[in-house]
Amino acid sequence: MKNVAIVLAGGSGSRMKSKIKKQYRMLGDYPVLWYSLQAFQSCTLIDEIVLVCGSGEKEQCREQFAEHYGFSKIRKIVEGGRERTDSVYEGLKAIENCDYVLIHDGARPFVDEAILNRVFEALSDNPACVVGMPVKDTIKQGNPEEYVEKTIPREKLWTIQTPQAFSYALIRRGYDELFQKEYPKISITDDSMVAECFLRIPVKLVEGDYSNIKITTPEDLDYAETLLRRRMRSLHH
Repeated sequence: MKNVAIVLAGGSGSRMKSKIKKQYRMLGDYPVLWYSLQAFQSCTLIDEIVLVCGSGEKEQCREQFAEHYGFSKIRKIVEGGRERTDSVYEGLKAIENCDYVLIHDGARPFVDEAILNRVFEALSDNPACVVGMPVKDTIKQGNPEEYVEKTIPREKLWTIQTPQAFSYALIRRGYDELFQKEYPKISITDDSMVAECFLRIPVKLVEGDYSNIKITTPEDLDYAETLLRRRMRSLHH
């Protein structure tokens, strides 16, 4: 069995209001991207990492992460595309002889061993799995005039995170169909939508963690610093 993690690190980081992209900003002693790469590097169930970087950043990623930080599981570094789906597809095309693939946002630094173990446990019975958590807030559906149309029962609602995990053969087929037939007519915001729209297979929800946040804004980075300090304190007790 061969399992590969695709780590997406090609985001522009425009909402970070900084010349340094969010995945390269420092969080504690390391860049944001380091933490998710470390999680996959240390996971015995992951055999390889495919790192998808931004345009013109392959050498920087190779020097900084594969060489300087010594992430030996990074076997391939490829440049992503304009949209997230383009980047995922480039990552999928770079993989050979794979059974399962995990697709993860490099701007989510707090994926951990417990989450990855739950993902692999779910994969044993389900070819498509997504990490997420039940929503805690009341959700309202608004109209174009910004009035409430209805309140949506939150008991069935999850906020979706990454990694999202799939049988490689299935998700590759789904992405092939997406790019051959529909793209860019259909708006795809995450990988499970490809499974839903093109493969017509059920997608298993796997418990993530409320701390498994995606860093998008300066406020997210501040919150991540708080989470990191809390995590470090718990490790030392």
